[in-house]
Amino acid sequence: MLYRKLGRESRKRRSILANITRDVIVNEYVVTTEARAKEVRKFVDKMITYGKNGTLVSRRKALAFLYNDDKVVSKIFDDLAKRYENRNGGYTRIIKLKERVGDDGLAVRLELV
Repeated sequence: MLYRKLGRESRKRRSILANITRDVIVNEYVVTTEARAKEVRKFVDKMITYGKNGTLVSRRKALAFLYNDDKVVSKIFDDLAKRYENRNGGYTRIIKLKERVGDDGLAVRLELV
């Protein structure tokens, strides 16, 4: 499986991905770099798929990835699962913005469809 290392060691990379995933679910969008957005969209789609499954195992997997954040997981299973019940994947979109001032990294907006 190919994945982006994002210039971080594995613990920090997992933490970054989990926190951005949580922010996308809570706020329904986030502004970040293109590489991070492309990597995070995999996890956001996986969390929504867990919500659509609705089983106890799926809920525990979502809780484990999101550091036992009950409010976020309940939003996935109650709100987002119902919203996307007729959609077979592709729950996020990436909209390219402009380069950041400090490092010229391409900023994008990752949002739920």
